[in-house]
Amino acid sequence: MIEELKDKIEAVRTRLTEMHGYLGIVEKRAEANRLEAEAAAPEFWNNQANANANIAASKIIKTVLTPFEKIEEALDDSEVMLELAEIEDAAGQELAGTEVEQILAACEESFQTLEMQSLLGEPLDSKNAYLSLHAGAGGTESCDWADILYRMYTRYAEQNGFKVEIMDYQPGDEAGIKSVSFQISGEYAYGRLKGERGVHRLVRISPFDSASRRHTSFVALDVTAELDDDVDVDIVESDLRIDTYRAQGSGGQHVNTTDSAVRIVHLPTGIVVQCQAERSQHKNKAKALKVLKARIYEYEMDKKKQAAEQFYGAKGEIAWGSQIRSYVMQPYTMVNDHRTDEKWGNVQAVIDGKIDPFIEAYLKMRQKQK
Repeated sequence: MIEELKDKIEAVRTRLTEMHGYLGIVEKRAEANRLEAEAAAPEFWNNQANANANIAASKIIKTVLTPFEKIEEALDDSEVMLELAEIEDAAGQELAGTEVEQILAACEESFQTLEMQSLLGEPLDSKNAYLSLHAGAGGTESCDWADILYRMYTRYAEQNGFKVEIMDYQPGDEAGIKSVSFQISGEYAYGRLKGERGVHRLVRISPFDSASRRHTSFVALDVTAELDDDVDVDIVESDLRIDTYRAQGSGGQHVNTTDSAVRIVHLPTGIVVQCQAERSQHKNKAKALKVLKARIYEYEMDKKKQAAEQFYGAKGEIAWGSQIRSYVMQPYTMVNDHRTDEKWGNVQAVIDGKIDPFIEAYLKMRQKQK
């Protein structure tokens, strides 16, 4: 048993060595040391912007270094434990073997974390994300489907320790949501959710149809990264049409009595953003401008890459033939991502927020394409 566990430890160490170069651990450790030395300087907090940038960069590096070093330490502890176990009796060796097996299982979890981080290397991946859901073809059915998707993404955010803040909310005429914009804040929120952008299709027996017929509904999701204040995006005031209106909501304290909600249209691109999260019109305008800045930035970046058509084509018309993923509840149950061919039979688990397999499959596909 001891020799078998030693072989397992060696296999894990080989795997870790392979990832050492792939993840650039030497470079990351050097950069972490540089940032730490910079943070220890007496004048560190004299420049608030630089200090915040230092802290943000350190956190990103640690998301890779921490699980990597955790595996290293676990392997060293396991080897020492097995060396000591060799002079123990059979009972002592069995106890040590059980502990080492548990340590190796924990190493596997850390490897999964590392592998996910290795897929999140693009410049904006570490940022917060703005999500906007828009009901499409299907009337009340699609509004209800938008409500289900909103719940799915908020559940996913909760499960990952992310914060959710509603920016704008337009209820459906009879049920559900016509559109909703919200921010998901947390480490690598955008990197994880960027692949969710597109049209999502639902097939089910309608709860709104007295004849219990099967209906197909569509909802489009836009995902945009939140930008730092120091990112320069040129927005000309004359290019904006700014409207104010009375905020809508579920009633009571959620409905304002003044025209505090703000809608901004960027005339050259046709991009529209709305915000009614705050009771202050000025605060809503500031938040809406921040979202607009992020969406214009991505639009311009795609133009520079000559991929604007591909970028918006991923969402396309909110109807047949344009979906990135289908959620089928009848006559069988299946969630199928049409880009990666990732399939899950447990639809309920997916709409309860278990979307990690689809996120990982998309990121791996993107990595292979690169």
